[in-house]
Amino acid sequence: MLKQIIPHICLVVLLALSSSNVRAETIRVCKSCEARTIKEGVRKAAAYDTVLVEKGTYKEVDILIDKPLVLKGENYPLIDGELKGEIITIVSDDVTVDGLFIINVGTSYTKDYAAVRVIKSKNFLIQNLVLEKLFFGIYLEKSSHGRVYHNNIIGDAVEEYNSGNGIQLWYSHHVDIENNIVSRVRDGIYLEFADNCNILNNTSSHNVRYGLHFMFSNNDRYENNTFENNGAGVAVMFSKGIEMYDNVFRDNWGTAAYGMLLKEINDSDIVGNVFQENTVGINIEGSNRVTYRNNDFISNGWAIKSRGACYANIFQENNFLYNSFDLSYNSKLNDNKFEDNYWSNYTGYDLDRDGIGDIPYRPVKLFSYVVNNTPESIILLRSLFIDIIDFSEKVSPVFTPDNLVDVRPKMKQIVHDRN
Repeated sequence: MLKQIIPHICLVVLLALSSSNVRAETIRVCKSCEARTIKEGVRKAAAYDTVLVEKGTYKEVDILIDKPLVLKGENYPLIDGELKGEIITIVSDDVTVDGLFIINVGTSYTKDYAAVRVIKSKNFLIQNLVLEKLFFGIYLEKSSHGRVYHNNIIGDAVEEYNSGNGIQLWYSHHVDIENNIVSRVRDGIYLEFADNCNILNNTSSHNVRYGLHFMFSNNDRYENNTFENNGAGVAVMFSKGIEMYDNVFRDNWGTAAYGMLLKEINDSDIVGNVFQENTVGINIEGSNRVTYRNNDFISNGWAIKSRGACYANIFQENNFLYNSFDLSYNSKLNDNKFEDNYWSNYTGYDLDRDGIGDIPYRPVKLFSYVVNNTPESIILLRSLFIDIIDFSEKVSPVFTPDNLVDVRPKMKQIVHDRN
């Protein structure tokens, strides 16, 4: 009997699926269409329909998407929020928003108005949007298994207190943030309690505070991003299992600026990155069991500043090129490992010609301690007196741990494959 029933059940399921596909329709929105506003088009649409917005200007806010559907713009229609509030709010699974130009999001000191907000939803796709004159750009709240792809987010932020973030994730997991351009907001990309996310191929520049800022977020991957000319490049705090591969941190200058800040980061990998022309390449505090490998530190003020409580880290096969200070270290204890790095300031020799310097390299200069305590002394950086005191510290270390050395300094710059 069961063998006879199963084929009928399968047929019913197939018919149901095919009929649902047949019912999916396209609702057009334009000034002469039956649906003249986007709200009206969404209201008329059934689940899994497409709402196609024709080119034009639509002055609308509080567009609520509470059913699975595709909201797609044709030739980038303009949605003008007239600074009245939030533009699009998604509260359903299986929603796509694609190809819209959104401006004039409302500003508030009590509500985080966004151009597009996703709340408690799954399987969403936010792509090909242009967002300007915004408070928050794309805000994901308690949502998961979605993608934010190929959006251009341009704010006009001047100060932190009255500006929002470009892309924000809060308690959102398994999200891919790819190929976005974010600039002139508070934080370009912000994650808080966001696990198992991929941040790939984005450019975050000219932001007031951070290019990327995340806290309490574990097992995330950041790859092939560029963080340039931000108040500070990237802040990574109170997280573990982070993979940071092949990113560029460049031109983050200022009295409190750095390419990357690591605070309470454990069991992570920082591999194949470029830190170029930052006040500080990486500022490290309370971070343990992190592997730094195949990175290039080029023409920074400090390549690395270690501010204490950093243990069991490995620095291997990195290039330290023409930095004012390669390493600042403020503890007399060291169990971090430096090995097989290239240091442009190394003046040793290689008599056996094996490519490894015959004498260890001490990367910490005594003068770095002086500058940390008396910043004004930086004007003496290139003086003969400073060369003498740095040499004395190398000969007879007093302020640095005896074992803080690279015992195998490379004689030639390491060539890293960036492809």
